[in-house]
Amino acid sequence: MTPSAVHLALYDAVADWEFGYATAQINTPQFQKVPGRYRVRTVGATLDPVTSIGGLRITPDVVLADVDPADSAMLILPGASTWEGGGNAVFAAAARRWLEAGVPVAAICGATIGLAAEGLLDSRPHGGNAVEELAAVPGYAGAALFRSERAVRADGLITAGAASALEFAREVFVELDLYEPAVLDAWYGLYRTGDPAWFGKLVAAVS
Repeated sequence: MTPSAVHLALYDAVADWEFGYATAQINTPQFQKVPGRYRVRTVGATLDPVTSIGGLRITPDVVLADVDPADSAMLILPGASTWEGGGNAVFAAAARRWLEAGVPVAAICGATIGLAAEGLLDSRPHGGNAVEELAAVPGYAGAALFRSERAVRADGLITAGAASALEFAREVFVELDLYEPAVLDAWYGLYRTGDPAWFGKLVAAVS
């Protein structure tokens, strides 16, 4: 089986903690409904290395212009300070292409600013860091659809704020149908609470 690609966008100052739960579990076959069904591929505007906010230097696997949404299972857009002031617009435009092709998009933290500027939040329920932050984006008309949940999944789009990487990952897994519901509940319970009893439930769920 050739794994389907989940594309993780990379750009300078990318918030490296925001995608860690999601990418680690997508690339780990253990407990998955169909082990090895997906593989994370990093995508950049170019193949030049980027430096994360944590100082990690990462070289993209592929160039965005070479990726067809039809060859992707999902586009994940992490936050970054470079989203402010209209940065990373090429990735916001890519999110539109993915969604129009029926391929899901997951955006967290500053990436929601880019989606707001692209007009992608005007007709979909969504979250983010705060509605006030999105309201400052010129042209944003989706305030009535802003939700306060830690992560919001609606119409193929997942959104979350910077403090909700765990919930963001959980919604990514639901959208990808990565785990059986009982497995996902146990995984989330373990990482949310740190209670080792949840690991027993996780193992039992796949037994």
